[in-house]
Amino acid sequence: MQFDFGHIWGSMGLVSKLIAFGLVLMAIASIAVVIERLIALARLTRETRSFAREAKPVMEAWEITKLIKIAESYKISAIARVVAAAAGRYQRATEEPDGGVAPVELARREVARKREAISGDLRRGLSVLASVGSVAPFVGLLGTVVGIITAFQSIATTGSGGLGAVSAGISEALIETALGLVVAIPAVLFFNYLSTRIAKVEQALERSSGELLDEMENVHGRISSDHRVAQAAA
Repeated sequence: MQFDFGHIWGSMGLVSKLIAFGLVLMAIASIAVVIERLIALARLTRETRSFAREAKPVMEAWEITKLIKIAESYKISAIARVVAAAAGRYQRATEEPDGGVAPVELARREVARKREAISGDLRRGLSVLASVGSVAPFVGLLGTVVGIITAFQSIATTGSGGLGAVSAGISEALIETALGLVVAIPAVLFFNYLSTRIAKVEQALERSSGELLDEMENVHGRISSDHRVAQAAA
């Protein structure tokens, strides 16, 4: 079986062509979002692995100044961005301990703000996929309705209900339905796939930031204890 899409396109009315053009635009937008997010996540993963290898011994030795410099050199890694923000805030708070809030608490608040911003960046464009996945089938259904109307108009014009009178309208209706599904199904699948990958990144980010805050509390506790001992000895 062969389909003459050129003939079907030529027999479509203006409304049906506009609907099909809208579905094609949705497909292009979905493809652009998917490619951009896949590239962004691949670069993020690659940088995060490099940052983890370089930062692990520095964090174990708790060389916070060096840790901040390393984290700031990785602009794409989500974990590096959180570490740079949290460690930088912690260092400023310990160097200027005039405020009433503990350095670790300030770092924890900075982590929460940074994670929220990064989560928004990671999910950029997913709303397009969600919208296309939910709207495209209904746009295709609209095209189907228009095609059926065209078929009935052909019957009214020719005064006959034969196959030749309605075939163009029926073909138009089925093509619009299929196009809507072809656009919507991949959009939904890629939305779920990307959401799962982003959720894993967010989980890793939460785990890493928690480990960093635990280390800060441990170090801050030792510093406070040493300071009290020094004051008692004096």
